[in-house]
Amino acid sequence: MSSRSSSQLLLKNGLVLIHDSQNHVVPTRADVLIEGGTITKIGSGFEATEGAEVVDCTDKIVSPGFVDTHHHGWQTQLKGRHANEQLLQYMVTGNMQSFQFSPEDVFYGQLAGMLEGVAAGTTTVVDHAHITYSPDHAKLAIAATSTSGIRSVFCYTPIMRVKDMNPMSYHPNPLEDWVMRTFDELADQGPFGAGRVTLGFAFDLFFLPPETIKTLFARVKDKGVKTITNHGSVSLGNIVHSLKSLDLLDESIIISHGGDIKAADAELIKAAGAHLSSTPSSELQMAMGRPYCFDSSFVDGGVHGHSIGLQDNASLGVDCHTITGGSILTEARLGLQNARNTFNEYHLKQGKLPRTIPQSLSVEAAFNLATVKGAEAVNMSKEIGRIAEGYKADIVVFDGLSPSMVGAAQHDPVAAVILHSTPADIETVIIDGIIRKQNGKLLTVTVDAAAQGTTGDESLSWAAVAKKVVESRAQMQGEMNKIDFEKVSAALLKLFHFDESRLVDVA
Repeated sequence: MSSRSSSQLLLKNGLVLIHDSQNHVVPTRADVLIEGGTITKIGSGFEATEGAEVVDCTDKIVSPGFVDTHHHGWQTQLKGRHANEQLLQYMVTGNMQSFQFSPEDVFYGQLAGMLEGVAAGTTTVVDHAHITYSPDHAKLAIAATSTSGIRSVFCYTPIMRVKDMNPMSYHPNPLEDWVMRTFDELADQGPFGAGRVTLGFAFDLFFLPPETIKTLFARVKDKGVKTITNHGSVSLGNIVHSLKSLDLLDESIIISHGGDIKAADAELIKAAGAHLSSTPSSELQMAMGRPYCFDSSFVDGGVHGHSIGLQDNASLGVDCHTITGGSILTEARLGLQNARNTFNEYHLKQGKLPRTIPQSLSVEAAFNLATVKGAEAVNMSKEIGRIAEGYKADIVVFDGLSPSMVGAAQHDPVAAVILHSTPADIETVIIDGIIRKQNGKLLTVTVDAAAQGTTGDESLSWAAVAKKVVESRAQMQGEMNKIDFEKVSAALLKLFHFDESRLVDVA
């Protein structure tokens, strides 16, 4: 069955998670009327016009779609290989393996990654698209994003391109003429996917001369880019200082992960109106520090005084769906419970027992990080992140009678979503008023015109996409089997002058 749109869509008798003016969630039994991709009425007793599609939401939870503010969508063929790896290992076995991807590989990897997000209720994603090996790589990644039906800020990324793996070497100039020429071309062509996919920018090459960086950012903003994202981690130095020193820290910036952000850095971020994207699964696994999205996780002052207070400027991301599942709700749950544990341990070590959980560690707070706070991060708080009249119709419908959710859905629907749900409990996903998942199944997608020469088809089912991913993965694995990863790791550490005395060998 193909993704479907109608001039009018009516969601009847659902338990709708509506935010009030203070961002508190008020579960309300209501109908939601959608016309032309916009929520036009919320109330009861609506009558649909002839030809409208009516979705019975009795015993369902109707939620805003979820916002993922940090993701690398292209990486699907690398899934499963980083289960027991740290960040430095991932950089070699994962990030650098972008070298293996042809433009066609990127199309299917990106499409599968975006569809995994849609299936898990993600309706908007900030894609840190560090796969810019050629103009075709970037163009087919955008075409795949458009094809998936998701709403996206596709952050075009100049990268250090691997030239060879045996021995490891990079192309010397990450800003060859074609790189920003392609960006300009895409900026002039966009938006894509009937307006759902807009162009953003991602940048991590802060070793370049300051004037080069400032000129580059000015060029990007001249093209109307409103979202610029940068990695922050313990291995990259203090990204806040880098941005501030270049006078580039402003409301367009989303810093992924936290790195060595301290209280003073947090104040700079807040003063600039910038945002932080936490990705709990990858951060907790790969020694990037505790997730910075919950203030009460830092009640102990954190490591080396990292008491930051950034929850009001935080959101959630998946990062690499090669490491974890593509569900923002999984990240919300993991981040919340990790923060609760840190909060509780602080008191337990003093021989005390917390009587209650602070509001900043409530399920509502986690839900807001996945919805309204994500919308704020991408400067779309007047368009997405909540169910309200005049907002875009990005909506997720949960089965309140599923084995996972029954009981919880009837008692506390926000708790049911954050603590009990799985992607399998999501029956329907609507993006821009178009149904993309129905009866628990992804619907067939219409291939973007820019990719039909690659696919040879005008539409693709999930089964067809999965088959292509499996074939592509097998071919790449054959090439990866030829790599001496230990030699590549040693060369990478040497190239970036990494102090190997910091590395700890464990049994």
